Amino acid sequence: MKVIHLHQEEKEIIRLAVENNRSAQQQIYSRFSPKMLSVCRQYIKDIHQAEDIMITAFMKVFTNLKNFQHKGSFEGWIRRIMVNECISFIRVHKKLKYIEDDFVIGRDEESFDFIESQFSVADIQFLIDSLPDGYKLVFNLYAIEGYKHQEIAKMLQINEGTSKSQLSHARKLLQKQITTLKNYEYGTE
Repeated sequence: MKVIHLHQEEKEIIRLAVENNRSAQQQIYSRFSPKMLSVCRQYIKDIHQAEDIMITAFMKVFTNLKNFQHKGSFEGWIRRIMVNECISFIRVHKKLKYIEDDFVIGRDEESFDFIESQFSVADIQFLIDSLPDGYKLVFNLYAIEGYKHQEIAKMLQINEGTSKSQLSHARKLLQKQITTLKNYEYGTE
């Protein structure tokens, strides 16, 4: 019963926010902004730029709130707007270069899991931030957001093979960085 109550409460807050109720909009912002800042930060290295992008994306959330159809999660809908805003920012402010090759990910590549318990979230974010922009963007969309290569290719206006290639190169680079970090921590490098 409580789940239904929470869902109804969310619907009511959304309805009020659509009617430009500032209190309802503030509730939505307060509830989701910490998590959405984290989403933006995954794509944008500078925390201040990530925050600016998040605020711009929230303006789009409130502008388009009337279009939310209550199919799927509200948080997922907001997250998609955040990701799209980050991609737009990257397109405008950075010249992305993609390596074009016909690499196909093998089984061992697909199961790669670089997150190890000995590394902090900050360490992992640092490693991801150090990736070239194209690698980082595809890696985040695939590994973090869960998009398929076909969707990524459409979003970034690249070939599906390019998306696969970028992911493969990102994973290899992350693996190399993890090995270097491990060696440094163990004093072997």
